[in-house]
Amino acid sequence: MTQPSQNMVEARSVRKWFGSNEVLKSISLEVPRGQVLCLLGPSGSGKSTFLRCINHLETIDGGRISVDGELIGYTQRGDKLHEMKPKEIARQRRGIGMVFQRFNLFPHLTALDNIVEAPQGVSGVPKAQARERAVALLERVGLADRVDAYPAQLSGGQQQRVAIARALAMEPKLMLFDEPTSALDPELVGDVLDVMRDLAASGMTMIVVTHEIGFSREVADRMVFMDGGVVVESGKPADVLDNPQHERTQLFLESVL
Repeated sequence: MTQPSQNMVEARSVRKWFGSNEVLKSISLEVPRGQVLCLLGPSGSGKSTFLRCINHLETIDGGRISVDGELIGYTQRGDKLHEMKPKEIARQRRGIGMVFQRFNLFPHLTALDNIVEAPQGVSGVPKAQARERAVALLERVGLADRVDAYPAQLSGGQQQRVAIARALAMEPKLMLFDEPTSALDPELVGDVLDVMRDLAASGMTMIVVTHEIGFSREVADRMVFMDGGVVVESGKPADVLDNPQHERTQLFLESVL
């Protein structure tokens, strides 16, 4: 029996083109189980595209990505990769939660029903069980009193916390965050980051694309700086932030700190 990999995520030489533009140029990195990786870099550096490749929202044009030891989006026959059928891809995605810049909540559903939707409809969790878990998740993200509120009745920060609870409802083994606070007013950012800190402390494996430098320093086990579709620099947050080795990293940090 094979032993499970110590890494929750393994990316090997991942490449991605949009037309003639190569946006990921042979990206290789690993995320051990229970660790938090923060991805920094300017707009257009490939961070969000890489995140979307991890759960096969974007196909890859080279290399391979594994989550929890399973090749994502493809099966291997001989030395060739063949894209999985949509049903298999959907099965894989159930174990990978993703939180976007925009909250993508269903406007006609309450906070509770937004969270219940996928466990019931996708995983077949009984209604009472799904609702009980949804209530507990809303309490976990500090919204126990907003169970029956519709998205339009919630602030942006509250909507993002509902979106996090919705992702957690599928009991993922990996959480992906794509600049989860960038669309929020500054005073609403803290509550969302507090929820993410709690998640990290609980041992959730997380990959976070963010410009929140203070949060990254505090929570990340490892930090990667990307630019132009490549990993320019990686290491412990204190090393990357306080003693960057590459001029491009230094210039970026000077612009954001």
